[in-house]
Amino acid sequence: MRFGIKTLDDAQVQGKTVLCRVDINQPVDREKGTLKSINRIEACVPTIKELSDKGAKVVLLAHQGSDIEYKNYYTTKPHAEVLSRLLEKKVHWIDDVCGPAARAAILKLEDGGILLLDNVRFVAEEQTLFEMKLRLTHEQQARTLLVEKLAPLADLYVCDAFAAAHRDQPSLCGFEQVLPSYMGRLFEKEFCTVSQVMEEPVRPCVFVLGGAKISDAFLMMKTVLERGVADRILTGGLVGNIFLTALGKEIGQGSVDFIMKSNYGEYIEKAKELFAQYGEKITLPVDLAWVADGLRQEAALGSVPADIASVDVGGETAKIYREAILNAKTVFVNGPMGVFEQAPSEAGTRAVWQALADTEAHTVLGGGDSITATEKYGLTDKMGYICTGGGALIRFLTGEELPVVKALRYGAGLCEN
Repeated sequence: MRFGIKTLDDAQVQGKTVLCRVDINQPVDREKGTLKSINRIEACVPTIKELSDKGAKVVLLAHQGSDIEYKNYYTTKPHAEVLSRLLEKKVHWIDDVCGPAARAAILKLEDGGILLLDNVRFVAEEQTLFEMKLRLTHEQQARTLLVEKLAPLADLYVCDAFAAAHRDQPSLCGFEQVLPSYMGRLFEKEFCTVSQVMEEPVRPCVFVLGGAKISDAFLMMKTVLERGVADRILTGGLVGNIFLTALGKEIGQGSVDFIMKSNYGEYIEKAKELFAQYGEKITLPVDLAWVADGLRQEAALGSVPADIASVDVGGETAKIYREAILNAKTVFVNGPMGVFEQAPSEAGTRAVWQALADTEAHTVLGGGDSITATEKYGLTDKMGYICTGGGALIRFLTGEELPVVKALRYGAGLCEN
């Protein structure tokens, strides 16, 4: 048991039917019917393989597609094909979630067999709109169709979907109310890694916060500063621009217009408050970059043209950030320094990411853009740990107890001692 949750080390699975919730949600090429990426599928393979190798009858539950709009949902059939290849073992698939066909297929599984059910979001109660409107308690989730149909066929439940741990849905929080429950290897690794960062980071602990997801960044920043987790925060992207605006620095009217049109004005006041209280720990860009006639331009603060839109931190800022990262012992990263997708505006992100690769500090990366930048620069193998979770990671770092963590702790009490 770790952090009040049972692990697979505590489970006896030989000959037992295991419901295993995974997060293998990937970008889909609908024309070809294939997946554009398989990184999340690869990440959950160790748990699936361990369960199968130990003789469990493994039933996989997963979602595919954005959680709000039904048009984004897609079948999990291509995921089964990828899993079969990665596991070098047949992963059966059925176009049913909890109906008669799915239940019959579960009952036919042999020891070591693996079955992937279709997209759980094809069941209405698994949709986020259902979650947000009804706000079912975990006890109520245990009485939903999905849980009532599948739980009686299973001996235990395993959650390996840390990336979805911020969701409060039956496939994630309902089974723990009625089945002995455990976290899978990926969940264990991710949850324990981020818990270590929050509770006992090796110092100095530096947070690199950039990108455009402002609400997440400010919630996280407030928590890690109030708790004394972060010794220093390096800002970039829209986060840095909002702080510079709050302090009356010139970042270009185009940047200010974007902040105001995006309804981020409220964060200017929050930035003022945070900097007034924790300014000695918050490092801001000293120069900025913009693009003119397709070419990169840079200038120090105070010399930035009034009419430009800044798209990256400048070279001097990158040097300062590199030194801070090299001198750190723990570095957490969420968000790039600028518009790294385009060559004229990627230098800041590239330089900071190279520093992450060069440092001896333990590095932890989270967020989709951070992962994309890491892959773009071919630095995946140079990073300490890359979290598959986006929303779950942010929610955890804001100090909130994740719904799935709460459910798994309850489910641990149903396990045999």
